[in-house]
Amino acid sequence: MPRIIWKGAISFGLVNIPVAVKSASRSNTLDLDLLDKRDMAPVGYQRVNKHTGKPIERDQIVKGYEYEKDEYVVLSDEDFRQANVEATQTVDIVSFVDAASIPPYYFDTPYYLEPDKRGERGYALLHATMRKTGRAALALVVLRNRQHLAALLVAGNALVLNTMRFADEVLPIEDLSLPGGKKHAASAREVEMATRLVEEMTEDWKPEQYHDTYRDDLLARIRAKIKAGKTHVLTPAAAEESPTAGKGAKVIDMMALLKRSIGNRGKGADSPDDDADADAKTPARKAAKRASSSAKAGKAAATKSPPTRATRKTAAKKAPGKSPAKTSAKTSAKSATRATAHAKSSSRRKAA
Repeated sequence: MPRIIWKGAISFGLVNIPVAVKSASRSNTLDLDLLDKRDMAPVGYQRVNKHTGKPIERDQIVKGYEYEKDEYVVLSDEDFRQANVEATQTVDIVSFVDAASIPPYYFDTPYYLEPDKRGERGYALLHATMRKTGRAALALVVLRNRQHLAALLVAGNALVLNTMRFADEVLPIEDLSLPGGKKHAASAREVEMATRLVEEMTEDWKPEQYHDTYRDDLLARIRAKIKAGKTHVLTPAAAEESPTAGKGAKVIDMMALLKRSIGNRGKGADSPDDDADADAKTPARKAAKRASSSAKAGKAAATKSPPTRATRKTAAKKAPGKSPAKTSAKTSAKSATRATAHAKSSSRRKAA
């Protein structure tokens, strides 16, 4: 059950909508303590003076802002109190924008908004209006003694308050080295194949099928150690494989990768190249290939094998006046032709 973080109201023009802000997320990180491996005693956090290396008491610590190298302005609790924003209990809507126009990297932490006492009608009105117009409400709100820019968004039948980063907290995209120009431009065929892959991989939004596999694996190792009684035994570090040196960068064949990706989805690509490959795998085509190979082997044998003495005598008797070499060549050619015919006949029988 989400816990209540804050109670107040949404200020919507002259409309006041009482709401309760509840947590919409939780952390699933594992809490790990630092230990002394010699006796497994917990290691505490100790504040030390960086110049002397000696520990200091908490009441001797003040906060300072370094405005120049090793030059500080010391701030007291009163300075923080006077600079602190007024802790109002209002989500003050200042404007509405197209919800799709907000870049995702501005969003920070989500919170659920639940109507409080006598806030149901106003809540329903704001929700219905924002859903109809496709707008998000930009608001200012103070949570935990800090002022936030926030966006009110429609999520199903609820309103979500998502705190946002201010513009000066977001680094400019223009500072990135991004691909551009004809050198890195995707071809129309690549875009077509990539679009097909995207369509095949598209499915309904089911967040429950995704989870933190690293956390699961780490918990499994923890449970295995507990079961084996190895609660104070360290696992030795495994040898890391060094990357192979001397290998140059490979040229990526994007079309080949896309075709393989689509093929791995179990549907195959309908390109002419793929059709040719598919035909080559049929029994008839295999038989034809074997017949062709046999014929080539017969021709090669006939061409390379020298004629024997008996062959030359027989050829001379049958064809007087012709050289034994020419007669041998004709005989070899006839033998190759018979081998080819035999291979084709064999392939037809196998194909049938």
